[in-house]
Amino acid sequence: MYVTIYHNPRCSTSRTVLAALRERGIEPRIVEYLVTPPDRSILERLLATLGLEPRGLMRRKEPIYRELGLDDSGKSRDALIEAMLVHPILIERPIVVTEKGSVVCRPAKRVEEVL
Repeated sequence: MYVTIYHNPRCSTSRTVLAALRERGIEPRIVEYLVTPPDRSILERLLATLGLEPRGLMRRKEPIYRELGLDDSGKSRDALIEAMLVHPILIERPIVVTEKGSVVCRPAKRVEEVL
């Protein structure tokens, strides 16, 4: 099974999901998205496969979210995507992608949906 996890090793939920994958004998492709942020085409593809608009994939409690005024409903889709590209800490985690689909694993047990 092909599995990619967009992972932040400092996040306990992300570590839990990675451990759950490994317990099932799955060694996923790990993308530490804070080190290697997705480009626009990958981010657009993730949004499409997740069935989300940009704000639905954003970590709204991050200080930078407020600092950039991203809670302003007048912000365009493009502006929100650009903010995530420049500040990948805004991207919710972990995201698991398999041939069955993609899911933001919050809570961690959501990983089961794509396995």
